[in-house]
Amino acid sequence: MLADLAELKGMIEVALPGAAVDVSDETGTGDHLLAVVAAPQFEGLSRIEQHRLVKAAVKARFDDGTIHALSIKTSVAP
Repeated sequence: MLADLAELKGMIEVALPGAAVDVSDETGTGDHLLAVVAAPQFEGLSRIEQHRLVKAAVKARFDDGTIHALSIKTSVAP
């Protein structure tokens, strides 16, 4: 099953209002993805905590097998 990149982007945006989000397919297979997220909610959080928030937002797609791997790059939104 191929991931719907727009759906994943929306899931992250709902979980992190005001975030700038970009989700892309790293391999062309639809199951190894890259999420680049800049969010004000990341202020004061460790990188691991930031990544946990992003992964929690798309947990349903890990659980149903749509996503096999997700690389995450985070930053604090200005």
